[in-house]
Amino acid sequence: MHAEGVSNDEFRAAMSRLAAGVVLVTAHERQSDPDGPSGEDVGMTATSFMSVSLDPPLVLIGLREGSRMDDLLDEQPLWAVSLLSEKQSSVASRFAMKNRISDRLLFADVPYVRGEASGAPLLDGALATLECRTEQRVTAGDHTLVIGRVLTSALPGADAGPLTYFRGRYRRLG
Repeated sequence: MHAEGVSNDEFRAAMSRLAAGVVLVTAHERQSDPDGPSGEDVGMTATSFMSVSLDPPLVLIGLREGSRMDDLLDEQPLWAVSLLSEKQSSVASRFAMKNRISDRLLFADVPYVRGEASGAPLLDGALATLECRTEQRVTAGDHTLVIGRVLTSALPGADAGPLTYFRGRYRRLG
Protein backbone atom coordinates (compact mmCIF):
# COMPACT_ATOMS: atom_id res chain seq x y z
CA MET A 1 0.00 0.00 0.00
CA HIS A 2 1.35 3.40 -0.97
CA ALA A 3 1.18 6.34 1.43
CA GLU A 4 -1.71 7.67 -0.67
CA GLY A 5 -3.72 4.53 0.14
CA VAL A 6 -3.94 2.66 -3.18
CA SER A 7 -2.00 -0.56 -3.73
CA ASN A 8 -0.27 -1.53 -6.97
CA ASP A 9 -2.83 -4.31 -7.48
CA GLU A 10 -5.79 -1.96 -6.94
CA PHE A 11 -4.35 0.58 -9.36
CA ARG A 12 -3.57 -2.11 -11.96
CA ALA A 13 -7.14 -3.51 -11.67
CA ALA A 14 -8.69 -0.06 -12.12
CA MET A 15 -6.49 0.81 -15.13
CA SER A 16 -7.22 -2.56 -16.78
CA ARG A 17 -10.74 -1.22 -17.35
CA LEU A 18 -9.38 1.48 -19.67
CA ALA A 19 -9.28 0.20 -23.25
CA ALA A 20 -6.10 1.21 -25.01
CA GLY A 21 -4.81 0.98 -28.55
CA VAL A 22 -1.81 -1.28 -29.08
CA VAL A 23 1.32 -0.12 -30.88
CA LEU A 24 4.73 -1.51 -31.72
CA VAL A 25 7.54 0.95 -30.99
CA THR A 26 10.67 0.28 -33.05
CA ALA A 27 14.13 1.74 -33.42
CA HIS A 28 17.33 0.78 -35.18
CA GLU A 29 20.25 0.43 -32.78
CA ARG A 30 23.31 1.54 -34.69
CA GLN A 31 26.57 -0.11 -33.74
CA SER A 32 30.04 0.77 -34.83
CA ASP A 33 31.50 -1.98 -36.96
CA PRO A 34 34.94 -1.88 -38.58
CA ASP A 35 33.46 -3.48 -41.72
CA GLY A 36 30.78 -0.80 -42.13
CA PRO A 37 27.55 0.34 -40.53
CA SER A 38 25.54 -2.29 -38.70
CA GLY A 39 23.01 -2.55 -35.98
CA GLU A 40 20.01 -4.35 -34.66
CA ASP A 41 16.31 -3.58 -34.87
CA VAL A 42 14.61 -3.28 -31.49
CA GLY A 43 10.86 -3.53 -30.90
CA MET A 44 8.49 -3.21 -27.96
CA THR A 45 4.71 -3.52 -27.60
CA ALA A 46 3.10 -0.58 -25.82
CA THR A 47 -0.35 0.66 -24.83
CA SER A 48 0.81 3.96 -23.33
CA PHE A 49 0.73 5.98 -26.54
CA MET A 50 -1.14 9.16 -27.42
CA SER A 51 -1.30 12.18 -29.67
CA VAL A 52 -0.07 15.33 -27.92
CA SER A 53 -0.20 18.15 -30.47
CA LEU A 54 -1.31 18.82 -34.02
CA ASP A 55 0.95 21.85 -34.58
CA PRO A 56 3.67 20.76 -34.37
CA PRO A 57 2.70 17.08 -34.72
CA LEU A 58 3.76 15.43 -31.45
CA VAL A 59 3.09 12.02 -29.89
CA LEU A 60 3.96 10.53 -26.50
CA ILE A 61 5.04 7.01 -25.59
CA GLY A 62 5.49 5.67 -22.06
CA LEU A 63 8.52 3.39 -21.59
CA ARG A 64 9.47 1.42 -18.49
CA GLU A 65 12.48 3.21 -17.04
CA GLY A 66 15.68 1.27 -17.73
CA SER A 67 14.10 -0.93 -20.42
CA ARG A 68 16.10 -1.62 -23.54
CA MET A 69 13.93 0.80 -25.56
CA ASP A 70 14.24 3.52 -22.90
CA ASP A 71 18.03 3.15 -22.88
CA LEU A 72 18.21 3.13 -26.69
CA LEU A 73 16.03 6.23 -27.11
CA ASP A 74 18.14 7.99 -24.49
CA GLU A 75 21.16 7.47 -26.79
CA GLN A 76 19.62 8.14 -30.21
CA PRO A 77 16.57 10.25 -31.09
CA LEU A 78 14.96 8.43 -34.05
CA TRP A 79 12.19 5.86 -33.61
CA ALA A 80 8.92 4.68 -35.12
CA VAL A 81 5.46 3.52 -34.11
CA SER A 82 3.18 1.07 -35.93
CA LEU A 83 -0.47 1.24 -34.80
CA LEU A 84 -1.44 -2.43 -34.78
CA SER A 85 -4.52 -3.81 -36.50
CA GLU A 86 -6.83 -6.46 -35.05
CA LYS A 87 -4.98 -9.01 -37.21
CA GLN A 88 -1.64 -8.34 -35.47
CA SER A 89 -2.25 -9.67 -31.94
CA SER A 90 0.46 -12.33 -32.39
CA VAL A 91 2.98 -9.57 -33.20
CA ALA A 92 1.87 -7.66 -30.09
CA SER A 93 2.31 -10.78 -27.93
CA ARG A 94 5.68 -11.60 -29.44
CA PHE A 95 7.18 -8.18 -28.69
CA ALA A 96 5.60 -8.01 -25.20
CA MET A 97 7.36 -11.16 -23.92
CA LYS A 98 9.61 -10.76 -20.91
CA ASN A 99 13.07 -12.42 -21.00
CA ARG A 100 12.61 -12.97 -24.70
CA ILE A 101 14.98 -14.09 -27.37
CA SER A 102 16.89 -11.50 -29.38
CA ASP A 103 14.88 -8.92 -31.28
CA ARG A 104 16.60 -10.02 -34.51
CA LEU A 105 14.79 -13.37 -34.29
CA LEU A 106 11.50 -11.67 -33.38
CA PHE A 107 11.61 -9.60 -36.58
CA ALA A 108 12.63 -12.60 -38.73
CA ASP A 109 9.18 -13.43 -40.14
CA VAL A 110 7.38 -10.13 -39.53
CA PRO A 111 6.84 -8.23 -42.80
CA TYR A 112 8.03 -4.62 -42.60
CA VAL A 113 9.67 -1.83 -44.52
CA ARG A 114 12.48 0.31 -43.18
CA GLY A 115 11.54 3.93 -42.51
CA GLU A 116 13.44 6.46 -44.59
CA ALA A 117 13.62 9.06 -41.80
CA SER A 118 14.30 6.78 -38.81
CA GLY A 119 15.74 3.58 -40.26
CA ALA A 120 13.32 1.74 -37.94
CA PRO A 121 10.99 -1.10 -39.00
CA LEU A 122 7.45 -0.04 -40.02
CA LEU A 123 5.05 -3.01 -40.01
CA ASP A 124 3.17 -4.03 -43.12
CA GLY A 125 -0.56 -4.12 -42.41
CA ALA A 126 -0.43 -1.65 -39.52
CA LEU A 127 -3.31 0.84 -39.37
CA ALA A 128 -0.80 3.68 -39.48
CA THR A 129 2.94 4.17 -39.12
CA LEU A 130 4.77 7.19 -37.75
CA GLU A 131 8.45 8.02 -37.73
CA CYS A 132 9.51 10.29 -34.90
CA ARG A 133 12.40 12.28 -33.45
CA THR A 134 12.58 12.72 -29.67
CA GLU A 135 11.81 16.26 -28.55
CA GLN A 136 11.62 15.72 -24.79
CA ARG A 137 12.03 13.03 -22.13
CA VAL A 138 10.24 13.26 -18.79
CA THR A 139 10.73 10.90 -15.84
CA ALA A 140 7.37 9.92 -14.34
CA GLY A 141 7.55 7.33 -11.53
CA ASP A 142 8.92 4.08 -12.94
CA HIS A 143 8.45 5.23 -16.55
CA THR A 144 9.98 7.67 -19.01
CA LEU A 145 7.56 9.68 -21.12
CA VAL A 146 9.12 10.27 -24.53
CA ILE A 147 7.59 13.05 -26.62
CA GLY A 148 8.40 12.77 -30.30
CA ARG A 149 7.93 15.04 -33.29
CA VAL A 150 6.27 13.12 -36.12
CA LEU A 151 8.50 13.23 -39.21
CA THR A 152 6.48 10.93 -41.51
CA SER A 153 3.13 9.14 -41.43
CA ALA A 154 1.56 6.49 -43.64
CA LEU A 155 -1.60 4.34 -43.69
CA PRO A 156 -0.47 0.89 -44.92
CA GLY A 157 -3.46 -1.08 -43.57
CA ALA A 158 -6.07 1.55 -42.87
CA ASP A 159 -9.03 -0.71 -43.76
CA ALA A 160 -8.68 -3.09 -40.79
CA GLY A 161 -9.98 -2.54 -37.26
CA PRO A 162 -7.74 -1.59 -34.32
CA LEU A 163 -6.11 -3.96 -31.85
CA THR A 164 -7.03 -2.93 -28.31
CA TYR A 165 -5.95 -4.02 -24.85
CA PHE A 166 -8.67 -4.36 -22.20
CA ARG A 167 -8.76 -6.28 -18.89
CA GLY A 168 -5.38 -7.87 -19.55
CA ARG A 169 -6.12 -9.18 -23.06
CA TYR A 170 -5.79 -8.12 -26.67
CA ARG A 171 -9.22 -7.60 -28.20
CA ARG A 172 -10.94 -6.64 -31.42
CA LEU A 173 -13.64 -4.01 -31.48
CA GLY A 174 -17.11 -5.16 -32.36
